[in-house]
Amino acid sequence: MSIVQTQSKPLIVQSDMTMLLETNSDVYESARDDLAAFAEMVKSPEYIHTYKITSISLWNAAGAGMKSADILAILEKYSKYPIPDIVKSRLVQIGDRYGKVRLRKDANELFLDTDDEFIMAQLAADKHVSQYFVDAPTGLSVKIDAAYRGHIKQALMNIQFPPEDLAGYLPGESINITLRGTLVSREYQLAAVSAFRAKGRGDHGVVVLPCGAGKTIVGIIALAALQTETLILTTSITAVRQWIAELRDKTDIDAGMVGEYSGERKDIAPITVSTYSIISGSDKHFRLFSERNWGFIIYDEVHTLPAPVFRITAELQAKRRMGLTATLIREDGKETDVFALIGPKRYELGWKVLEGQGWIAKAQCFEVRIAMPLELKMPYAIAEKRDKFRIAAENPNKAEIIKKLMLKHPDASILVIGTYLEQLNRMSEEFNAPLLTGKTKNKDREALYAQFRSGEIKLLVVSKVANFAIDLPDANVAIEISGSFGSRQEEAQRLGRILRPKNGENTAYFYAVVSKETREEEFSMHRQLFLTEQGYPYKIIDGVDEIE
Repeated sequence: MSIVQTQSKPLIVQSDMTMLLETNSDVYESARDDLAAFAEMVKSPEYIHTYKITSISLWNAAGAGMKSADILAILEKYSKYPIPDIVKSRLVQIGDRYGKVRLRKDANELFLDTDDEFIMAQLAADKHVSQYFVDAPTGLSVKIDAAYRGHIKQALMNIQFPPEDLAGYLPGESINITLRGTLVSREYQLAAVSAFRAKGRGDHGVVVLPCGAGKTIVGIIALAALQTETLILTTSITAVRQWIAELRDKTDIDAGMVGEYSGERKDIAPITVSTYSIISGSDKHFRLFSERNWGFIIYDEVHTLPAPVFRITAELQAKRRMGLTATLIREDGKETDVFALIGPKRYELGWKVLEGQGWIAKAQCFEVRIAMPLELKMPYAIAEKRDKFRIAAENPNKAEIIKKLMLKHPDASILVIGTYLEQLNRMSEEFNAPLLTGKTKNKDREALYAQFRSGEIKLLVVSKVANFAIDLPDANVAIEISGSFGSRQEEAQRLGRILRPKNGENTAYFYAVVSKETREEEFSMHRQLFLTEQGYPYKIIDGVDEIE
């Protein structure tokens, strides 16, 4: 590890586990990238960014192989002042809790083990944990009801003892599937699968890679390595069909071996691809989880996993499980459920790292601030808080920004992305551009995507249905005119729509258009946190006249 001179060290570590990072330091970027492995950014004004070390951020770092000593070494490398003793002790106390309790299987029976008699006593005394004990502990081990393997993991997470699950998996029905020789796997994709399958602790967990980095390929490589019947869950019927197309293109699997289980088809095959919405929409569709002897379940865009699928996943802990996502952030605070039921983070690679290697497009991010029209200032002033946000988000002056940006990027393939359908309809009509929403029929969606890819359509207006899994490699400008309050993961996904590598010019432009001096501006600061953490600072453009 290189030594950073004290006078240029940019980090202040505080006793409440927050950290202040100065952005004008020569080593700011390397510090930012190192901190992202075990901390979460919570504020990002111009000169000093604030990070927070949390229990779940430490446990995910541990799940990816990072030890407390590694984290402390990073803090000492960048901190201009001595690390507070309480921080040092809490790093060990909290971070090293991962693996203090372990699940194992012996003769088809499930046991919970620890090396500490005081921990076992604490677990036995906690009714939320001990309700899953079959009998009283024997020394440092206790038998668990195997039917509640997921439930006890959730209970252990709730009392700050993240378990290491070493109990193994049922093999599932075997299949023969090989990767085509034409598939050229990238080094990081193979590294992600290797980390996921790490001997003794692998075959469950989450792989975190940027949008456009080929997470689908990671899943397919893992599937081919496991050679078992597989259930794949994803966000939309468009994503379902993209998975199926990739499986047929990248492997030698027969067409009849892959099934689509959606609102339009109910085919169940050795490899079945379905959506979260169909599964959670009705209890009758839960049968899909037991319809075949699955050996592997892939949760695409795992940060969107809905509560009903969490519940059924708690009962599927004997299945190998892989989560794929561009960000582990969940605005509902259920990161601990992802950790407990899908598994800890096994592999992560920063967005800027892949940008530097040319695997995703370079991106420039801008926040365009515009004034509210005079006629809306009074309605905004007297509105309720939630209504204030919508009034600001639907600011009609945003149309002028779109016009100016179209002139600035005359040859670009542009996505106008928003949340409110009335606003999107107005933009679609004003610019004579196709509108794609959740109500657009799938065949019409595919036709629009094809026209956009071919260049026949240069401007496409899309709702949040396009946040995930649309494959539009030629899109290089995104204009966000409204969003879901302060959703960091939505902001990341929307930037991801334009990050696929391009032919020729490999730079993408992301514009977030917000009404200044409103609640929308406040939420926008929070939306940008994850991308700022990943190395995408937003340049502020104040008004339409500043767009060159």
